[in-house]
Amino acid sequence: MSESSNSTPKSVPTNILTGFLGVGKTTAIQHLLRTKPKDETWAVLVNEFGEVGIDGALLRDGGARVREVPGGCICCVAGLPMTVALNQLLGRERPDRLLIEPTGLGHPAQIIDTLTGPFYQAVLDLRATVTLIDPRKLADERYTENTNFRDQIAVADVLIANKADLCAPEDWQRFARLEADAEPPKARVERVEQGQIDPAWLDYPRLERPLHDRHFHREPRLQAPPVAQLMALPEGEPMVRRENRGQDYYSSGWVFTPDWEFDFNGLFNWLNGVTAERVKAVMITDEGIFSFNISEQVVTVNELDETPDSRIELIDPAPIEAEQIEQELRALVVNA
Repeated sequence: MSESSNSTPKSVPTNILTGFLGVGKTTAIQHLLRTKPKDETWAVLVNEFGEVGIDGALLRDGGARVREVPGGCICCVAGLPMTVALNQLLGRERPDRLLIEPTGLGHPAQIIDTLTGPFYQAVLDLRATVTLIDPRKLADERYTENTNFRDQIAVADVLIANKADLCAPEDWQRFARLEADAEPPKARVERVEQGQIDPAWLDYPRLERPLHDRHFHREPRLQAPPVAQLMALPEGEPMVRRENRGQDYYSSGWVFTPDWEFDFNGLFNWLNGVTAERVKAVMITDEGIFSFNISEQVVTVNELDETPDSRIELIDPAPIEAEQIEQELRALVVNA
């Protein structure tokens, strides 16, 4: 075989892992990265509704090649933020598999259209769309009447009920009805805990599936940056705050200088009193570096090896009292 034939690039197996806020997408990707073939390099394109970008730090700690598109939905602005980040990731890392994690407030249609368009047809091998769902949400009209939530389920080739250990019998009855009503049927339906997805499920084929509404964005639109760029501190500033809104949600996020250490116990107690629907943080504390995750009013803490700074993001359907929260966070700094 000629040298030119040997150098022909292969299509990269690619999966979209979607699901609404707090369902455990990042945890599932962390599990996949731990259980992937050891001789393969996997890359992750992660999108967050908030401006500061936190999921990337959690995934890098597990050794992933990561590009982030914070500050909105990667399907906005004609997909430009996604294509810029995707091209950088494919060109620099040349991964054996690509995982794409859209924001929980994002609609999957434009992402799929971009990935199956003529520019990426020869580059990406788009396989099963994997949707995680918390069956407990099927009793809540805030979710079941949300078009994005419904279409994230509709687009799934592999539908996974996460947090199975927390579900009651009536939750499983609703989930069974959802599975039975799926048309066409899902290629695979599973129940898992802690996002424990089997990597083999990623290789089911992708089918075109009818969606409820391809015109998915209601005003105000999620504002995506024109270039994938992670928020950084302005020179000489110890802290910066950014806010976003869209899809009936608000976010406030902060980045703090690595010179500040936060009181671990005080921070943990403060987080237990936060009422926002979704909170993520990577913080430098007097006891080390930790990630904090709040979903369903439960705080989960994990120790990390490193981080370039401290970051925290709050997301809620109600406007966030950012000034008050900022004062409370500053009061938790013990070493500066």
